[in-house]
Amino acid sequence: MDKTKKVYTSFLYRLKPAQMMVLGFGSVILIGALLLMTPLATNSGNSTSFIDCLFTATSAVCVTGLIVVDTSMHWSIFGKVVIILLIQIGGLGFMAISASIAIIFGKKINLRQRILIKEALNQNHLSGSVRLIMTVIKFTFIIEAVGALLLSTVFIPQFGLVKGIGFSVFHAISGFCNAGFDLMGQTTGAYSSITSYYNNPIVVFTISALIILGGIGFGVMVCVVGKKKFRDYDLSSKLAIITTLILLLAGTALIFFGEYTNTGTLANLNMWDKFQVSFFQSVTTRTAGYTTIDFTQLREATLFVMIILMFIGASPASTGGGIKTTTVAIIVMAVKSFVKDKNEITVFKKSINKYTFRKALGVFVIAVVTVVTSTYLLTITQGGKFNLLSSAFEVASAFATVGLSLAGSYNLNLFGKILIIFLMFAGRVGSLTVFTIFLHEPEPDNVRYPEGKVLVG
Repeated sequence: MDKTKKVYTSFLYRLKPAQMMVLGFGSVILIGALLLMTPLATNSGNSTSFIDCLFTATSAVCVTGLIVVDTSMHWSIFGKVVIILLIQIGGLGFMAISASIAIIFGKKINLRQRILIKEALNQNHLSGSVRLIMTVIKFTFIIEAVGALLLSTVFIPQFGLVKGIGFSVFHAISGFCNAGFDLMGQTTGAYSSITSYYNNPIVVFTISALIILGGIGFGVMVCVVGKKKFRDYDLSSKLAIITTLILLLAGTALIFFGEYTNTGTLANLNMWDKFQVSFFQSVTTRTAGYTTIDFTQLREATLFVMIILMFIGASPASTGGGIKTTTVAIIVMAVKSFVKDKNEITVFKKSINKYTFRKALGVFVIAVVTVVTSTYLLTITQGGKFNLLSSAFEVASAFATVGLSLAGSYNLNLFGKILIIFLMFAGRVGSLTVFTIFLHEPEPDNVRYPEGKVLVG
């Protein structure tokens, strides 16, 4: 037994941080899938197929929200508890959960664990990582508790005390973790999300606030709380906040004017409800997955805007996915510097180093290639159920861990489900993380090759 433990420990210590991240998330997903396979997890008492359980567990841990069976109608209370626990673990990250448990029981966090925490929270320094973990846990539970309290003012009168509290807690956790899972199937119909609350400001703005706070990034939250003035914020926080505000406002405006005369969506609503729906969909498209309108009635131009918003996603070290707001900001600043013929990429009187730009460009290119390739594969393998637009929408939603679907994930065949599972996993763990685990060690930096001339543009 001791020999087996030593071999296992030795194996873990040989793994790189990226490999540990993949192994950790993969293990949680597999355990979740096995729990959901048990007859106890379903309302019918029958076992669910492994691929559907794996899809659901991946969607929960990767805080996506795409589903192949309706959460409320298919899963029992036990199944729903498993799903919400998977969402909480996935939202915070398994390293944050395991580190906080270790701290509670008085165990020391060693150097390797600190490195893993740094990677999980996308931080640049080891110092303060344990303190940051505890701050993240505290912020998370406070925000979720406030969100559940606000939602309970709607759900308790509608569903009763016990069920209302359960609904409030479930949707608060799902909202903050940007998961998009809901329990409204038995009330308003399968796969209906929260469409019946499109004009309820408490539900709309509470869930919107949860999504925004979850997607803005833990580092940004700590920075905002610790420093009162915007000029004192670190550069990453400034870029995340400004880019988020721009995307929220632009998304709201484009959805509002794009659907203003569409009788299937906004045309028959009053001006305030038009704004509520447009704002909420601008928020939720940025990796949350809730909806208050019928997506099949949206115009193609609006769906195109939503694909772009999903692709960009949330901010680094958050519960959301996508290529991240700061990645887009760096690329935009790089283009601006090129147009102005500057030698450096500068923003807020700070220069962006070459490695940061290369990483941003790498993330962007890998994401584009992944989404384009997956869209092609989904279009040709689904037997006409997914056209080019619905395939692109599904792929962007999965890769950015959003959870919105145009043609319905339940219509995917086996290959489609496996492809979406991979995309959700890559989107949550990070495309760079997934792909770099297969790379060999880089060449030494002191190796230099002759410069070659290439015509571009």
